[in-house]
Amino acid sequence: MIEGIEFLNKQWFWLFLLLPLAILWYVFKHNKQTAELKISSLKGFKVTNSWLPKLRHVLFALRLIALALLITAIARPQTVDVSTKTKTTKGIDIVMAVDVSASMLAKDLRPNRLEALKKVAAEFIKGRPNDRIGIVEYAGESYTKTPITSDKTIVLKSLKSMRYNNIIQGGTAIGMGLATSVNRLKDSKASSKVIVLLTDGENNAGFIDPLTASELAVEYGIKVYTIGLGTNGMALSPSGLLANGSFQYSRMQVKIDEELLKDIATATGGKYFRATNNKKLEEIYNEINKLEKTEIEEFKFYNYEEKYRFLVLLAGVFLLLELLLRFSIFRSFV
Repeated sequence: MIEGIEFLNKQWFWLFLLLPLAILWYVFKHNKQTAELKISSLKGFKVTNSWLPKLRHVLFALRLIALALLITAIARPQTVDVSTKTKTTKGIDIVMAVDVSASMLAKDLRPNRLEALKKVAAEFIKGRPNDRIGIVEYAGESYTKTPITSDKTIVLKSLKSMRYNNIIQGGTAIGMGLATSVNRLKDSKASSKVIVLLTDGENNAGFIDPLTASELAVEYGIKVYTIGLGTNGMALSPSGLLANGSFQYSRMQVKIDEELLKDIATATGGKYFRATNNKKLEEIYNEINKLEKTEIEEFKFYNYEEKYRFLVLLAGVFLLLELLLRFSIFRSFV
């Protein structure tokens, strides 16, 4: 390809091998046709310095150029304009259920669990342009922060504003968070419905049992991926409030009800993950991203524009020019 030009019949370029043979033939023929006369002196002859005999080789050069242009034309040069249209054939509706209890401020992930999650989740959202995504927050109770929408700007803005606040009742109501997420998806017409539920604790609040909520998910054909967030062992976590209203931190045991999270994932056809650091959390969202692929049908439209006509016309001009010169200016030399 030369600057956007493709050649449909490249095999015809082998004909260029004939050009060196044509040059050799011309040289050989010219030498045979050139007569020689040996005389002792040129004093009796008038010497002319005409430039025409020296330029007679131009005729052969014009013919070679015309032949080269014709070979290139036979190779079918053309430009191709490709336009692409994509059609989503299988959309996915996703709800991200996020624990925003005080323990999400623990510093075993950098800078803390909640901020680490927001960074990774933002990349996950950006990587799914063809899906609808919503966000549910929960602590001791739950609520919908963003309904499922295809507008990623709204979702990302909502995710960025997510933070711990004392307005939501304290505790970790996993059942409530899951039930609210199911409620957002139950009427969805998408061919695939997914909840990504993240928590760093145990179910210790709310009036809905998590397993009951998972049964609702199964009933509505919703798959749940569960993530247990927190390092193994001890973590620097909020343990109380100081006089200025900020948190006091102490090293506390990380308690995650992994069996419950595994049961929810297994019952709904999802998968359980454990994120013990920032890198592992990122890998988990990447894996979920691969597991839940949106099927996209791509249509490509090709517009071909032939370029050989100009080459044929130019070759004709060179041949015509050769004939005109041969039977006019160079008539007495060829």
